[in-house]
Amino acid sequence: MYYAIAAGKVDTGGFAVEQVLEDIESLNRRALEGDLEVTALSIHAYAHLADRYALMPCGASMGDGYGPIVVARTPFPLSELASRTIAIPGRLTSAYLALRLYVGAEPPAVVLPFDRILDAVAAGRVDAGLVIHEGQLTYADAGLVKLLDLGAWWTERTGGLPLPLGGNAVRRDLGPASMRALTRMYRDSIAYALDHREEALAYAKDYGRGLDDARNDRFVGMYVNALTLDYGDRGRRSVERFLAEGAAAGLVPRVEMVWVP
Repeated sequence: MYYAIAAGKVDTGGFAVEQVLEDIESLNRRALEGDLEVTALSIHAYAHLADRYALMPCGASMGDGYGPIVVARTPFPLSELASRTIAIPGRLTSAYLALRLYVGAEPPAVVLPFDRILDAVAAGRVDAGLVIHEGQLTYADAGLVKLLDLGAWWTERTGGLPLPLGGNAVRRDLGPASMRALTRMYRDSIAYALDHREEALAYAKDYGRGLDDARNDRFVGMYVNALTLDYGDRGRRSVERFLAEGAAAGLVPRVEMVWVP
């Protein structure tokens, strides 16, 4: 998504852009402090940030019939998830909110960096792991089994909506004109990447974790696609329902969605 900005392929509109590379939970925590003007964040985290940030209508990562998965060394009944120790990539991640909605209760959770979860499960330090990013494609390489696909569960539960995972947000105190200009810049970057896929994939591969070209292409295609270019009505409805269900379960505050005007 960011390739065209980093490579100078799009007009930045006079904004000075400094790239910040951190995992999504770290960005969620930084957004709570408000120190980033534009940031990727979890849709779950946005429930706590609508007073400060507006969501861009582009930049979404959604699981359209697939999504974060729960893995283990050996199968066990899903009814046991509430009592099993599960490694999670962060308490503000959308994957964790989806897991809480599925389980109903709060399972014993251990927060680990997302790229250490597979190793923790394989070593038996936890009973299961909530896997995001490339681990959704590589868990079997570590000898693990998939117990649950939360994206597939959500799509079935909602009658076909994608599971909203990540989005891009801009700080509201920048004002409507700057918010719109920054959104245009980012949308242009996404559009360039989709139109120049091989270039952008080569850039993205530098930030991947051991994926071969075929799996790199597959993983990017899962989460950078038409829904990324624009949420559309279907994507917006998925965000609203996800956060509404979280609020109804007492897991997040009720929120009025704020989109870039």
